[in-house]
Amino acid sequence: MNEMSIAVIGIGLVVSLLYSESFGVAPGGIIVPGYLALEIQDPLIIAITLSVALLTFFFVRVLATIAIVYGRRRTVLAILIGFLLGALARNVVGVGVPVGPFEVDVVGYIIPGLLAIWMDRQGAIITVSSAITASVATRLVGLLVLGGH
Repeated sequence: MNEMSIAVIGIGLVVSLLYSESFGVAPGGIIVPGYLALEIQDPLIIAITLSVALLTFFFVRVLATIAIVYGRRRTVLAILIGFLLGALARNVVGVGVPVGPFEVDVVGYIIPGLLAIWMDRQGAIITVSSAITASVATRLVGLLVLGGH
């Protein structure tokens, strides 16, 4: 990870904090906007990541009807399922496989799980829309502050 990427993640932390303080909703966790902003030029990667997060959210909800899953257990379960589904998506499709001008991948290893946790807490639509909005804001601030392409 280069210095520019680290700076974008730091900007994402600030944007996420300001976003949640201003609007009262979390954009999928404090680190999510920075990581999504790094991949925002590749919408297929973002779409796959959000799909894995939605599947994770669904599986956690289904498991919660079968077992007692609250608090820390639910958080760990969401991150674990997101990790496993992300790994499955990477292995089934293959990392970096080109689809037209885009590549197939999932953002990070815990990002889908973090998104799923917040989908569970505040709803899928609110979480996805706030994550995308905060990620775009992070990317724009990054471009303004750091320059770049």
